[in-house]
Amino acid sequence: MPDKVLAALKVGSSTTELREFDLPDIPPDAALMKMEVAGVCGTDVSQYKLPLRGAPLIMGHENVGTLAKVGREFQTHKGFKEGDLVFLEHYLPCGHCEWDHMGEYRHCAATEWFYDPTAVRYGYTSLDIPPGLWGGFSHYVYLPLNAVLHQVPAGLSPEEAGLATPMSNGIQWTLMDGGVGYASDVLVQGPGQQGLCCLMAAKQAGADRVIITGTSKDARRLEVAKALGADAVVDVQKEDPLERVMQATDGRGVDVVVDCTAGAGTKAVLLGIEATKRRGGTMVVQGEGNQTFPDFPIGRLTRKGMTLKSARGHSYRAVELALHVLASRRFPLDQIMTHRFGLAEVDYAIKSVGGEGAPGAIHVSVMPWR
Repeated sequence: MPDKVLAALKVGSSTTELREFDLPDIPPDAALMKMEVAGVCGTDVSQYKLPLRGAPLIMGHENVGTLAKVGREFQTHKGFKEGDLVFLEHYLPCGHCEWDHMGEYRHCAATEWFYDPTAVRYGYTSLDIPPGLWGGFSHYVYLPLNAVLHQVPAGLSPEEAGLATPMSNGIQWTLMDGGVGYASDVLVQGPGQQGLCCLMAAKQAGADRVIITGTSKDARRLEVAKALGADAVVDVQKEDPLERVMQATDGRGVDVVVDCTAGAGTKAVLLGIEATKRRGGTMVVQGEGNQTFPDFPIGRLTRKGMTLKSARGHSYRAVELALHVLASRRFPLDQIMTHRFGLAEVDYAIKSVGGEGAPGAIHVSVMPWR
């Protein structure tokens, strides 16, 4: 075991430096994970641009690694041992609230870093909170007793398991929140990694038709969507998306809409409302930032008997199902896993997901030992 840990540290807005840290002591109720893969997603892109709220931090919240050192109490309590390949959720829950007992860590107050500066969440927690190894863009990550781990299925590579976060979001938003099942017609807006995982989740659940929209710059991603089983793809800059949805569904519209667009805002919501069937549709929306909707068509929503839900994180069960889907190898995962970078390239890796670095990036993996 080395004495030092190398990590890519966010030291300011869109600024990263490589630094070494002392390897912390691991008490009996904790563990140390050797990082294998840290995925990069759209949230990293937006968070990387923000100024620091305190001390510098190690980003990286989609983490897969091997347990390098496991305390006796940690092993007894968690059931994991040294050498296990695990997926680490980014939530660090309190462990005793009603949400945690349901496996809904996303709603636990202890993980609400948006509102609580003392909340600890992997990829978002500063060095002010010891031991500081709270992000996956590092050789090692510290695991307290309340870390939430999942065993990676045999035969699934660390890089493939690195898709578990977007895949679990896809399952949560599409199946659990949206209610997609056999014979459902589904509209997925946005062909990024989240949208493509929503597509896979819907197809795995037996959806009849899945339509996915994007813009002209998403041409490659829309081709990937076809390879993953999309029944129709729509370039909203070249075609009338509502007209295409109606054509694809024989004029009936869809049962469920999942909005995974980055900044489409009111346009995506309005399309979702109009694209659903005449009665009882569901729309799941991933909202970001300070978007406002002063003229929200509440009357149209209520007349159609629609349900509007927020797409926010995932549950424990969704991660377990995500790993199961990935291990099934039903889908060509290599189409989504487009780029791999080392710690020295974290800045470029994040910018690639945001469309400012390597072309054609969908799901990007940081491999700290690369």
